[in-house]
Amino acid sequence: MSKLHRYSINTRWTGNRGSGTLDYRAYSRDHLILAPGKATEIQGSSDPNFRGDKRRYNPEEMFVSSLSSCHMLWYLHLASVNGVVVLDYEDRAEGTMLETDEGPGRFTQVTLRPRVRIADSAKIDLANRLHQEVGAKCYIANSVRVPLTYEPETTASDH
Repeated sequence: MSKLHRYSINTRWTGNRGSGTLDYRAYSRDHLILAPGKATEIQGSSDPNFRGDKRRYNPEEMFVSSLSSCHMLWYLHLASVNGVVVLDYEDRAEGTMLETDEGPGRFTQVTLRPRVRIADSAKIDLANRLHQEVGAKCYIANSVRVPLTYEPETTASDH
């Protein structure tokens, strides 16, 4: 049985400095990302290389974050159902984007580097294998064409 899920986002540009988009340099790339029922908004901008505010999240960072978050949530689920007790999880994900003279550019690679601490050292191999299974289950990963690489590092608290 198929299930259809819908996600609503309101993206509001807040960068009109008084003259709108009269000139490429006349406006800010600042915007807000809001969703119904959420307690906070996300302050967004473009990458600083494209005249954005470096203090705000840009779409490229949020893209990598989406892949990382989806992977983590699926990993925690699979660990739970496979008897792997995860105590800590942190991912230092990185995406590489290539901008060319011919076109708009694209991501060429995203690498997820989860650092996971589990309760039982006897399950480290299983814990590491679960990352590959997650790659086939993550909805976001299955929706993009960028190559994903996984470089997990798993330790155990009983070591």
